[in-house]
Amino acid sequence: MTRNGIGIRTAQMRQQRATGQIHVYDGTGKGKSQAALGVVLRSIGLGINTPNNANRVLLLRFLKGPERDYDEDGAIAALQSGFPHLIDQVRTGRAEFFGADEIIVFDRAEASRGWDVAKGAIASDLYSVVVLDEINPVLDLGLLDVNEVVKTLKSKPYDLEIIATGRAAPQQLLDIADLHSEMKPKHHAGAIIQGIQGVEIYTGEGKGKSTSALGKALQAIGRGINQPGSTRVLIMQWLKGGSGYTEDAAIAALQQSYPEVLDHQRCGRDAIVWRNSRQELDYVEAERGWEIAKTAISSGLYKTIILDELNPTVDLELLPVEPIVQALLSKRPHTEIIITGRCQNQPEYFDLASIHSEVYCHKHYANHGVELKRGVDF
Repeated sequence: MTRNGIGIRTAQMRQQRATGQIHVYDGTGKGKSQAALGVVLRSIGLGINTPNNANRVLLLRFLKGPERDYDEDGAIAALQSGFPHLIDQVRTGRAEFFGADEIIVFDRAEASRGWDVAKGAIASDLYSVVVLDEINPVLDLGLLDVNEVVKTLKSKPYDLEIIATGRAAPQQLLDIADLHSEMKPKHHAGAIIQGIQGVEIYTGEGKGKSTSALGKALQAIGRGINQPGSTRVLIMQWLKGGSGYTEDAAIAALQQSYPEVLDHQRCGRDAIVWRNSRQELDYVEAERGWEIAKTAISSGLYKTIILDELNPTVDLELLPVEPIVQALLSKRPHTEIIITGRCQNQPEYFDLASIHSEVYCHKHYANHGVELKRGVDF
């Protein structure tokens, strides 16, 4: 989206950048690991049909021992099943949560083991993306030397993308980050209904909203890998009627590997839509997209429905709010609905979300003249 208002800018209007960047997703809100997995999927999507440009990824997960299940396990299972030759995963740490006063020798040894793997991967030139999941709390707990980590990341290969996630990222890491998005939970104290389970909203100016939604799509697909036909996903996109958008490569990768469970529809013009430049076609296309979404919600056929960029569509007054509220109130208990996009005025359906993360943009390389990278940014 553009930086100074409501609108979608196509990828054809952007320039490609060659350098890999350091992303940091932190904060107490939901969506950090999901956003990282969405970027991974996008990177894979770029390389799957170009043998000489295969995008290999390392998922290095700190503080996530094998004794318990985590939200992103299903998403990673979907990645490994769909792209087994491109995904490596390493898990370290113990399964239970602990504070600084509960650290034991094992915790330091596991953090060190994970960091040794990370250093080897960064130096190997085998990977296009290295995800350091939950490294932020590892550094905050003092399990690794933050100065050593920062020094290693600063000397990474030119085109390697590094993604660091987790709460409490230290300032030294933020100082070298090219992108820093913070996810903050939003609570709606005055809401009549205190959230409907399975309704999640990701909004705000920061990067990571649509990629978090893609992570949720991966989770749903992963949960149904061993039960064909039991899990269906719909990705419905507004204001994206052209081609070359941020999520195209990721969605293409999912459609190639999981055509039997993924449906994708989009609507709108191939143009930026502003309040003072709305056309009749914008209203028609918005309504067409909502009819598809409304039917999907009431059908009970889908496990996950992603309503990508619904928020700015409503903010532009291309769709009324009340039908959306009613559809969410009547959704099936097993259906989860993920709504994305920034907006200036929060509509009433925000009060129905059981999870609402506001994504704040503290730093973005595009704001400093850095060209965007195909497969990661678009």
